[in-house]
Amino acid sequence: MPREKTPFEELPYRPCVGVVLVNRDGLVFMGQRIGGPEHVDATHSWQMPQGGIDEGETPMEAAVRELFEETNVRSTTPIAEAGEWFAYDLPQPIAKEAWKGRYRGQTQKWIALRFTGDDSEINVAQPGGGHHKPEFTAWRWERLENAPSLIIPFKRSVYDRVVKEFAPRLVGLRASRGPEAR
Repeated sequence: MPREKTPFEELPYRPCVGVVLVNRDGLVFMGQRIGGPEHVDATHSWQMPQGGIDEGETPMEAAVRELFEETNVRSTTPIAEAGEWFAYDLPQPIAKEAWKGRYRGQTQKWIALRFTGDDSEINVAQPGGGHHKPEFTAWRWERLENAPSLIIPFKRSVYDRVVKEFAPRLVGLRASRGPEAR
């Protein structure tokens, strides 16, 4: 007898981290996604680094690892960690494709890191020292408050919470510059 599929509402959330990488001017790293089932259009294809937490990893360890795997960045110091986990549901058609249909969405622990290196350290074309598949086609520095308007709509509520959580902590780092595309 074939096993019945778990109803969407009963699927678990995938444990994940999100990284708010902040440069010297108080701007945050945004990468433009290469694609995937959730890719909707060029305007909403930007996101901050994120990824799953491996067995035995702390959220901070996962954040540092994921950041390196997606951007090649190692030069960071911790700023803050969100007090709560933020969750989102994938749209059901996407949930059937993503992670082999095992999760309804992600629950994310967001961590802010200060980027202490030079922009030349960032390499989205050959991330993780050239040992990881690229996830981004381009990157730029952006004001944190603009991030929710750049993310795919079903993640927007999480990005709104990230802004609310971290914006007050970044006030002293802000400059009056606009985004720099790479």
